[in-house]
Amino acid sequence: MASPDAAVVDRVSHSSIQYVAAAAGLIALIAGALVLAADGWRMAVLFVIGGLLGVSLYHAAFGFTSAYRNAYLYRDVSGIMAQLVMLAVAMVIFALLLSDGEKFGRKLGGALAPAGLQVAVGSFIFGIGMQLGGGGGSGTLYTVGGGSVRMLVTLAAFCLGGFWASFDMPWWLAMPRMGAISLAAKFGWGAALALQLGLLALIWWGLRRWRGDVEQRPLWRGDFTWRHLLSGPWPLLLAALMLAALNGLTVLISGHPWSITWGFTLWAAKLAQAMGWDPGSSPFWNGSFAARALGRGLWFDVTSVMNGGIILGAMVAAGLAGRFTPGFRLPLKSLAAAVIGGLMMGYGARIAFGCNIGAFFSGVASSSLHGWLWIACALPGTWIGLRLRPRFDL
Repeated sequence: MASPDAAVVDRVSHSSIQYVAAAAGLIALIAGALVLAADGWRMAVLFVIGGLLGVSLYHAAFGFTSAYRNAYLYRDVSGIMAQLVMLAVAMVIFALLLSDGEKFGRKLGGALAPAGLQVAVGSFIFGIGMQLGGGGGSGTLYTVGGGSVRMLVTLAAFCLGGFWASFDMPWWLAMPRMGAISLAAKFGWGAALALQLGLLALIWWGLRRWRGDVEQRPLWRGDFTWRHLLSGPWPLLLAALMLAALNGLTVLISGHPWSITWGFTLWAAKLAQAMGWDPGSSPFWNGSFAARALGRGLWFDVTSVMNGGIILGAMVAAGLAGRFTPGFRLPLKSLAAAVIGGLMMGYGARIAFGCNIGAFFSGVASSSLHGWLWIACALPGTWIGLRLRPRFDL
């Protein structure tokens, strides 16, 4: 047993780590925003928005992976209900922003992608991977910011999986698909909004009946105070509203909704290029958008800039909450699950045109049919991933 003096030293050391983490994250956010501002205010603002997303995700432990796991295993549907609120609010915001196609002289577009076999297969693979890896696109970033070494492994594999899938994209693009279907373009924004909100209400009603009298995590906490804004924890409802509002702000500033996994694929490609890989050998990387992104610095890529902000924002939140606790002892089975899960998520997200954020959240909010297809196929994958977790002692 440690002596009283040793216990005091441990507490002081732990507190020092928290202060350093919070201060380092905040300084990096401020410095990064100032550097980005030298080339224009938009990237600097998006970097800060990323930071706020990271704080929101971390302080509320707002995870898609854990929400589905808790629903499947314990009938705790509070996380999914918070997602329904987030989607409903985002739908209204997106309808206001996208109905005219532009705001303040800037063209705005939604997250639209073809709904086809590749989305179905990709999201199914992603669903398995996120349960093994321990987090989806946003969950991986905010837990890395919170100091999780295991999730750093997941993130590295995530990047590699996306890069791997980029070479297979011509094959996947040849698979049967219906094309990009926007409910708003087909029926008008008013009808599309009413249709989607009605579907969310139906899902809400079904979840309430299915959960029965099982105890749930409350969407709001009665004891929440201003102090909790900095130190956490946040109610799920607050995070849901923040994420919806910040996604809308992302559309307004960048011209398109929040996405995550494109940045991971680009990071891996940048590293491969530095190691001697020739992008000219890949049809995907010869495309105009991918080639342009690969030829420019990461500070010109909106997704990469916001991803960096999310990690730093989560780091600040973890330090303020006193929970920045990196651990370097990783069981071999857990490490294997992180690698396998990350590869599956990276590959699945690339062929499905996004993850739980870019395809599901932003896609559904944009009234894109592929967003609904994504979640419909990711949920069965999640169920399989949950069955595989015990094999890795998770």
